[in-house]
Amino acid sequence: MAQTFSALFKDGQEYLHIWPVKKELYTLFPECRIVSATKLSIKTMPPLAVLTIATSFSVLGMEHLPQAIAMAAFFLTIPAQGVLWLGYRANQFLPPSTNTWYQNIHHKMQLQGCALQGAKARPKYKELATLLKTAFDELDKVFTKQWF
Repeated sequence: MAQTFSALFKDGQEYLHIWPVKKELYTLFPECRIVSATKLSIKTMPPLAVLTIATSFSVLGMEHLPQAIAMAAFFLTIPAQGVLWLGYRANQFLPPSTNTWYQNIHHKMQLQGCALQGAKARPKYKELATLLKTAFDELDKVFTKQWF
């Protein structure tokens, strides 16, 4: 199932905001590190690109402007790479071990009285992100410490 570039980018932006960046999840999923790095790069790379062009132009002159623009373009693609990776990851199906873990957490959360959508037979990472966000937002620390 091939996705368009814009759909992948949109899914990545949604996944960036859905995934809970919690210390309990850092050892289990790479998303925490990717989300943190992507958020940091979204804030820092555009000013760094402008600074690169301005510094290169003022120090080296007009003849080095193409190289400065190439470096600035590289800096601007770094946040896009993170968002695209997240979009790709959001649409992947969970591996069997994580799927079982997802089903167990979903069942326990329903027993706790959380309002959830029905558990999917083959969930994707975006469903896991939604479930984890709900768990960390609605449930107490005793429950989340038990499962994470």
